[in-house]
Amino acid sequence: MTSQSLRGARKNADALRGASRLAVQATQGVMGIVQEMHCTIASGPAILGRPLERPVRALTGLLYATLQGVTRQVGAGLDAVISQLEPWLGDSVPGPQREAVVAALNGVLGDALDEGGNPLAIPMAFRIHGRPLPLAPEALRAALPTAGSRLLVLVHGSSMNDAQWNRLGHDHGAALARDLGYTPVYLHYNSGLHVSRNGRAFAELLEQLVAAWPVPLEDLTLVGHSMGGLVSRSACLAAEAQGHVWRHRLRRLVCLGTPHHGSPLERGGSWIDVLLGISPYSAPFARLGRIRGAGVTDLRFGYVLDEHWEGRERFGWGGDVRRQLALPSGVECYAVAATSAQVLAERLPGDGLVPVDSALGRHLQPELTLRFPEANQRIILRANHLDLLNHPEVYDALRSWLSA
Repeated sequence: MTSQSLRGARKNADALRGASRLAVQATQGVMGIVQEMHCTIASGPAILGRPLERPVRALTGLLYATLQGVTRQVGAGLDAVISQLEPWLGDSVPGPQREAVVAALNGVLGDALDEGGNPLAIPMAFRIHGRPLPLAPEALRAALPTAGSRLLVLVHGSSMNDAQWNRLGHDHGAALARDLGYTPVYLHYNSGLHVSRNGRAFAELLEQLVAAWPVPLEDLTLVGHSMGGLVSRSACLAAEAQGHVWRHRLRRLVCLGTPHHGSPLERGGSWIDVLLGISPYSAPFARLGRIRGAGVTDLRFGYVLDEHWEGRERFGWGGDVRRQLALPSGVECYAVAATSAQVLAERLPGDGLVPVDSALGRHLQPELTLRFPEANQRIILRANHLDLLNHPEVYDALRSWLSA
């Protein structure tokens, strides 16, 4: 095998090993739920103080510990088999379907994958055409021989990846490169991590990119879709705290369908957790609702800082703890919302995931309102959340705003 094929085979082997580990963990998790149900039902009525709980737990503990041990041995066996098959696995470049599946897994389980050192966890990187961009000056110059003075960084949303900026043959980044001379670079990241954690990492990585940029940089613009807008805002806050150079180069921030004040679907998920937890017989199943990654639960209210989530129960039903928010100063900020409505009205439905008011930064509390200028807002009719990636009206707005 060539060295390139061998690297590709190892990458696919890591993916299979990660998937096998994830399957084992899922089996063990479901087994734990079954054990909890067994104990709950067999322990006797709660009104009598569960007289059989202690002996039942002792018996089931021994039984399920044995089963968990067998499952772990199966997982170790899978790892060993995959290691033997490594030289014979797959192509050197993973296809877009595999990338999409891994991105979705990271969106839902990214924090667990990261904490467990799973090979499926996505490391943050800038990418071009699906390949990581080196940040050493000479290597960056070789990778981007046509780099210009106008840098455009595109940040994907939850459970997505950088390749999905290309939708139905249109890519906002490629189109802006063609029409306005921007050099597009795409961020690839694990969207299951906390937004503030990704924001800090993005700020650090952007500082390295700007320092290594091959030509004098005149214009830096960030475009974030969905969660990508929150990660971009969080990165601005982190850069201000750390005194990063790139923050002073930032000219524009564009948010496409960003849940600045959260998504009701995530809040709905937390209600399911609470309702399942009411009955002792359904309580074990509440653990199934807790597979949502930290990044997803940050979407409940649009958390962008550590203080928004630190020391708080992610799956509880506490209220919005955010205080006094503002858009980055000295930056032209733009917001685009989509609605399924046919015509403009006072009250509009959202895009299927994000309400119009949330996408435009509007809030009943003035201190939480993000004050996008009226001229910097667009509402796209008859469109859903993903349509924002290729809708001609969105691109027209981008081209107008970024040509100023």
